[in-house]
Amino acid sequence: QVQLVESGGGLVQAGGSLRLACAASGIIFSSHTMGWYRQAPGKQRELVASITSARSTNYADSVKGRFTISRDNAKKTVYLQMNSLKPDDTAVYYCNARHIISQMVYWGKGTLVTVSS
Repeated sequence: QVQLVESGGGLVQAGGSLRLACAASGIIFSSHTMGWYRQAPGKQRELVASITSARSTNYADSVKGRFTISRDNAKKTVYLQMNSLKPDDTAVYYCNARHIISQMVYWGKGTLVTVSS
């Protein structure tokens, strides 16, 4: 059974930092591109950042220079370091795993990040 379990969300003041983690089980971690998505109230889910097994990264323009995605293949964990947080970053953050060949996608249940002004 595939599980993606996010942690690290919470309430932080604008300008602060949080580090999200997503622990994966039930998948061959190194065969998946990992990503973080977010969904704010009333808005569509959007890609925040992704990282391939070779550690090639991609970021949404809105987070470039502030967020850093990384992965530890041995621990089957992907991280999202979020700095200089803004109220507009408030959302539920979801972990995503996409198989590099089949393109099968798995989702975590999400973790809430709230940034107060």
